[in-house]
Amino acid sequence: MSRDFDAQLLESVAVRRRRLRDALLWGSLRTRRSAPEIMTRLLAGAAVAAVLCAGCVGWSFLQEQLAKRAEQQQQQQVGR
Repeated sequence: MSRDFDAQLLESVAVRRRRLRDALLWGSLRTRRSAPEIMTRLLAGAAVAAVLCAGCVGWSFLQEQLAKRAEQQQQQQVGR
């Protein structure tokens, strides 16, 4: 008898967690979302991430070039 209760309790906890996870991921309109809409959001997120990564790489490159230029100017001033 207690095993049935335990199994029922574990199953209800699993269902509740799945519902909470789905509510967090999909919001209140989870039944209205379609696959193309999900893919659109996924691709838009990937595009934003790619732009941010490219910006970080560009900023790093710019900082490196400015540091090299400052080092060259210091060497020229010391050599005079």
